[in-house]
Amino acid sequence: MAPAGRKKVLHKIADIIERDALALTVLGVRDNGTEINMALKAEAGSAAGTFRYYAEAIDKVYGEIAPTDPSVLGLVHREAVGVVGAIVPWNFPLMIGAWKLAPALAAGNSVVLKPAETASLSLLRLAEICTEAGLPDGVLNVVTGYGHETGAALALSMDVDVLVFTGSGMTGRRLLEYSAQSNLKRVYLELGGKSPNIVFADAPDLDQAAKVSAMGIFRNSGQVCVAGSRLLVERSIHDEFVDRMAHHAKALKVGDPLDLGSQIGAVNSDRQLAGNLGFVDDAVRDGAQIALGGSRILESTGGYYMEPTIVTGVDPSHKLAQQEVFGPVLAVMPFDTEDQALRIANGTDYGLAAGVWTSNLSRAHRMIRGLQAGVVHVNTYGGPDNTVPLGGVKQSGNGHDKSMHALDKYTDLKTAWIQL
Repeated sequence: MAPAGRKKVLHKIADIIERDALALTVLGVRDNGTEINMALKAEAGSAAGTFRYYAEAIDKVYGEIAPTDPSVLGLVHREAVGVVGAIVPWNFPLMIGAWKLAPALAAGNSVVLKPAETASLSLLRLAEICTEAGLPDGVLNVVTGYGHETGAALALSMDVDVLVFTGSGMTGRRLLEYSAQSNLKRVYLELGGKSPNIVFADAPDLDQAAKVSAMGIFRNSGQVCVAGSRLLVERSIHDEFVDRMAHHAKALKVGDPLDLGSQIGAVNSDRQLAGNLGFVDDAVRDGAQIALGGSRILESTGGYYMEPTIVTGVDPSHKLAQQEVFGPVLAVMPFDTEDQALRIANGTDYGLAAGVWTSNLSRAHRMIRGLQAGVVHVNTYGGPDNTVPLGGVKQSGNGHDKSMHALDKYTDLKTAWIQL
């Protein structure tokens, strides 16, 4: 199909997502417990925007003519890779699914998409929407199932040319092994993080920093890959800032994710909740203190809810400072100097996101350069749109979602060297 034809279909997909935004969002919330006010923007709203971005992008991607001797014509073509396998997680299935699906389809590929077994409803509905929008039969297939069965089959397939994945590091390693065991398909991984949020004493507005930082870890019950789960605070303001953050976190209403009054929804599963609580117990045994929360709440509802939890006195070497919780648990650590803040911030296996709060422009740029992270927020946390890439370094993965750079995963370069 010509790029203009693909563009028309992708815009139509976005139109229908916007038309059915509430129904799509409710499907997702029933699966994963995300608070609906956030999900309306982060799931259906984001997905529609992603399809529109790549609809508009694809007819603006050109090949190249190489600067050769006049007797030679060197052409560089961009071609679709063929079949893309995409495995997406349960926390934001529609948003992350669109990050994979829209650029892959825009580039002219076919896609086999595997949702998480606990959150497949919105992506099954998206497949119906794509058919309604005119996507040809067979171009998109959504296949449900467990990771060790369906995911493994996809990763081992000799017919899949590129595999994209968002999820855990353990699964990411297994997918690389499956690639080696099959056709050496390219594998792009987004594997989460343990992102540092660094607050200097000269932050422009400490109360605003505390409020935004609270949402940076506690939205969607902390089940966000870029969540600012490590708070590094300059020692001179440590106690004051923790108090401010606890004040804002305590005011957040945790409850039924389908209630428009709820600001924080549910934890995804009983297993996830048990893991969150286990991290807090281990931190206390390691000598840390609970400044806020730490317990399951609303158990009588039958739902899996946890208080926003702030843990202070965390040593940078402790489990809570090193491993991804993927829950509403914040590890707080003091620092004295810029260099110490960088050492602590970079002292994990991850490198997905980071935050810096300061009024010093030079310090902000030094921190941006020094932080080992794919995304660095300055005087905010969260919010980058489709115009910029999302990707990690170190064990947070490789490749990028969002922006024009995402198209690199879904295209091959072919050189034509023509003697005139």
